[in-house]
Amino acid sequence: MTAYLGVETSLTGRRWVGPGTERERQAEALAQATRLPLALCSVLAHRQVPPDEAAGFLAPSLRALLPDPRLLRDMEKAAARLLSALKSREKIAVFGDYDVDGGASSALLLCWLRAMGHDATLYIPDRIDEGYGPNEPAMEALARDHGLIVCVDCGTLSHGPVAAAKGADVVILDHHLGGETLPEALAVVNPNRQDESGDLGHLCAAGVVFLLLVEANRQLRDDGVRGPDLMGYLDLVALATVADVAPLIGVNRAFVRQGLKVMAQRGRPGLVALSDVGRIDQAPTPYHLGFVLGPRVNAGGRIGAADLGARLLSTDNAFEAQKIAAQLDQLNDDRRAIEQAVREEALAQAEFRGLDGPLVWAAAEGWHPGVIGIVAARLKEATNRPAVVIALDGDEGKGSGRSVAGVDLGASIQRLALEGLLVKGGGHRMAAGLTVTRDRLESAMERLGELLAKQGAGQGGAGDLRLDGLLMPGAATVGMVETLEQAGPFGQGAPAPRFAFPSMAILDARQIGTGHLKLRFGDPAGASLEAIAFGAYDGPLGAALARRTPGLWHLAGKVEINSWGGRNRVQLRLDDAAPA
Repeated sequence: MTAYLGVETSLTGRRWVGPGTERERQAEALAQATRLPLALCSVLAHRQVPPDEAAGFLAPSLRALLPDPRLLRDMEKAAARLLSALKSREKIAVFGDYDVDGGASSALLLCWLRAMGHDATLYIPDRIDEGYGPNEPAMEALARDHGLIVCVDCGTLSHGPVAAAKGADVVILDHHLGGETLPEALAVVNPNRQDESGDLGHLCAAGVVFLLLVEANRQLRDDGVRGPDLMGYLDLVALATVADVAPLIGVNRAFVRQGLKVMAQRGRPGLVALSDVGRIDQAPTPYHLGFVLGPRVNAGGRIGAADLGARLLSTDNAFEAQKIAAQLDQLNDDRRAIEQAVREEALAQAEFRGLDGPLVWAAAEGWHPGVIGIVAARLKEATNRPAVVIALDGDEGKGSGRSVAGVDLGASIQRLALEGLLVKGGGHRMAAGLTVTRDRLESAMERLGELLAKQGAGQGGAGDLRLDGLLMPGAATVGMVETLEQAGPFGQGAPAPRFAFPSMAILDARQIGTGHLKLRFGDPAGASLEAIAFGAYDGPLGAALARRTPGLWHLAGKVEINSWGGRNRVQLRLDDAAPA
């Protein structure tokens, strides 16, 4: 296939690939059949949406897309046990993970139980002292004082800790890959159990918890009791879905679309306070969930008090919410500084080891365990390869990995654990965690690279940049962008459409903030558009475009609406550029 606009190697080292002839024909046929704009039909064709399903796709309904919770094994049993604990006034503990998905999942349960007149105990383990998931001392202690322990976003591989909860029933609501055997819990509700079909494997833990609450409300209705209105809980499900990088397909699209509407009503004190410290002054978008709210919720679990995120999301006290949000905002600033130092060291180490294999990895003593996941994500983005970053402490190291599309990292790490090369490990397709002894570190990473190579990891360089078509500045109107957004929400598994602006002149370019590039470009007809490239000075874009050397440029990126000072304007979020 010929490179789009003839760009074989862009500034970021990528080859540009445009829509093929077949997709262009499909888009034109869709436009004729539906009378929708061609640009929107190009996105629908990319998603393989047939004409008779276009209307439903553009208006995803939770009623139409929500699966029957009972499709998941143990769901009825789990909901019935939760209701029996309520009825008998048993003490209930919620044991959650320390990330956004765990915090939101915990908050869903805590808020629902509070609406039913029951205050549950929240337990979030400390990342450094206790590590991920249930541990035996904590489960033993909770079991002494509680009749029911509900583990959310964790527990599927926790055989020992579940067995240690003597005298209490344990219900697990999770989405991480299951092993060949399950813990001896009363119920394990997980779409990624090995005996599940996998049809709902795209759900994050908060999505699983939401389905449990749907089932619990259904069982309440059967007994003539009205449960809490669950539509108001979708802001938490949307936040977790985006922040946990769950693919925005199926019911996840409806979760996020409807959840953003709920969030815009500013009814949850914790999200209101967090939006305010994050200076969100417009209707929330998936970008805000993933890059403004999510990192702040995560900051408590990474370098602060592990339960701050869940407490913020579950509180109904505005003053408490403002106090916790301020703490998380400061912790997020501290996290950025720690992350920058670790990222520089990890990238240097990975470059020395070589970036052309199927796996990029780095390990060192003294790295903060709370930032290794973010650093792994940065290495993955820079190299288009699965990446693992490991913080060594004594004879062991705790690592976090991030994967690329089409490569199941969680399954490979789980296999390493079964082969005895890891102390433990697990996760899902795009993200995973592990514990490894220092003496097996090299052999474990070598074996992991072999497993990932069999899935196609490491083939090629930084990867192709896929484009949906051409645009000119004059056509990039607010109305046009709003039309495109009907195909959203955009995110993992549903990328926002990316367009090329051919033969543009750079009219103005300057550095703003910490390494970001702000520019204005225009065409020969006199139309112009603003663009921003975040972190451009960490790569080749900033230096090349800011020079404003004579000549024209092909620019590529995503068009979006920038709301500022009461005005809506279109800007290009610049991803790449090449000399015209």
